[in-house]
Amino acid sequence: MSPIVIRRRTAATALTAALLVPLAACGKSDDKPAADASTTPKAVNLTVLAASSLTDVFKTAGAEYEKTHPGTKITFSFAGSQELAAQVKQGAPADALVTADTKTMDGLKAETGDATVIAKNRLVIAATKANPFKIDELKDLADTKIKVVLAAPEVPVGRYSKQILDAQKVEVKPVSQEPNVRAVLSKVELGEADAGLVYKTDSAKSGDKVVTVDIPDDQNAVASYPAATLKSSKNAEDAAAFVTWLSTPEAQKILQDAGFQKV
Repeated sequence: MSPIVIRRRTAATALTAALLVPLAACGKSDDKPAADASTTPKAVNLTVLAASSLTDVFKTAGAEYEKTHPGTKITFSFAGSQELAAQVKQGAPADALVTADTKTMDGLKAETGDATVIAKNRLVIAATKANPFKIDELKDLADTKIKVVLAAPEVPVGRYSKQILDAQKVEVKPVSQEPNVRAVLSKVELGEADAGLVYKTDSAKSGDKVVTVDIPDDQNAVASYPAATLKSSKNAEDAAAFVTWLSTPEAQKILQDAGFQKV
């Protein structure tokens, strides 16, 4: 074969190889396809205003919701319901609201969507661990030697406290009136008060730091916790999904395991 033919064949082979290299590279098995935007979870940050008595259980519920709803991050802001109402009226950026009473929620109808009760609670007497006055019923709180702390009357738990004390004609002169139920409980835990009226779930969470005295049903009050979306939310659909989830069996189990009553 002549040298000219050989050179032509060699050149053709080299050209073919050069053309095949980029094609082979495009077909590598380890190449990753571009992400499909339709399957990538949307990143959503929800801010939920919630009553102080929901602090512990909502942290658990929020973590569970985030786990089952990839891309969603929930930030809770806990305070007394009256403080939360003031924040809503002042236009605080948030997506949903859960209060410890229906009265507070009803006063925010212009700012919220339809509310749904997602939990219930009852009051108990929390006494210091030593319980030197042997407190075991509501009428014991009338003893002026006992330092009793209550929530302020504009706070749901304070309103419930006044309701049950008035119904039983028990006159109590509190040594202080606190802005939320956690503050009441803290006073008792620290020994700054001998007793206080708090929610059953808060007292249970306190463990052996206090003595819990149950109040009979016919002398007690039922606290209802309504949840609603805020009309000012920039994540209306996702906020509604979270509020709806709070009534699901999964969320209700978390609430009931924490001591809240079935709705």
